[in-house]
Amino acid sequence: MMELSVLLDRLKMEHLLTHLDSVCEQAAKGDLDDHGFLARALEAEWRGRQQRGIEIRLRMARFPWIKPLDQFDFECQPSLDRKVVRELAGMSVVERAENVVLLGPPEVGKTHLAIALGVKAVDAGSSVLFLTLETLMGRLIRARQENRLERMLQQLASPRLLILDELGYLPLTREEASLFFRLLVRRYERGSLIVTSNKSFADWGEVFNDQVLATAILDRLLHHATTLNIKGESYRLREKKKAGLLGRRAVAVAAEVTADASI
Repeated sequence: MMELSVLLDRLKMEHLLTHLDSVCEQAAKGDLDDHGFLARALEAEWRGRQQRGIEIRLRMARFPWIKPLDQFDFECQPSLDRKVVRELAGMSVVERAENVVLLGPPEVGKTHLAIALGVKAVDAGSSVLFLTLETLMGRLIRARQENRLERMLQQLASPRLLILDELGYLPLTREEASLFFRLLVRRYERGSLIVTSNKSFADWGEVFNDQVLATAILDRLLHHATTLNIKGESYRLREKKKAGLLGRRAVAVAAEVTADASI
């Protein structure tokens, strides 16, 4: 008869092999029958595989940092509907290949919220990729120059959720806007997008350097989408105000700029 450790190794049950002694100890304390022990042992293997899968998907997502949803300061952003955010965190949008657009001025938590939703998608078993728009365009332009654009578009279409951060901080050339549209068409109704932008939709014609193309992009992006417009003040400004580092005039000017950016 083969040793148990050999069997577990050949069956690729590495997590159960690692925790076998503790599983046996728990089973003994719980006075489990054979079926109960087997269930406990298989549960240990399953949980280990689940955790390993999450760790692999987190690495592949390329998040710049990990920020869970429970660390988001909703008190600082009262314009956000917590119920809508909780519904988005349920990840039904990814299952339905729908999109999320997060609008608002800088430093209001758009990237934090996008990453938090991405982490939820990873926990739910979905593949995720995070890119700034600048990084995305660099990849697409380089792929076109090296005659591998089709392969790159295929790679970018494969994650169930693609997060594109910082749309609008820099205007795109006509070529870049055209490449963005091609990617959007490739993912349309096949995969989800989360897009963050500091520009209102009315300004996207300037962002994409082409009003007609911007309209076509918005048409596909918003067809199945939830839009959240974050109108609160920036976290950085809030911390400075708390520390008393801003005078009344500076606070008034900063608040006016924030209000204008969210229109």
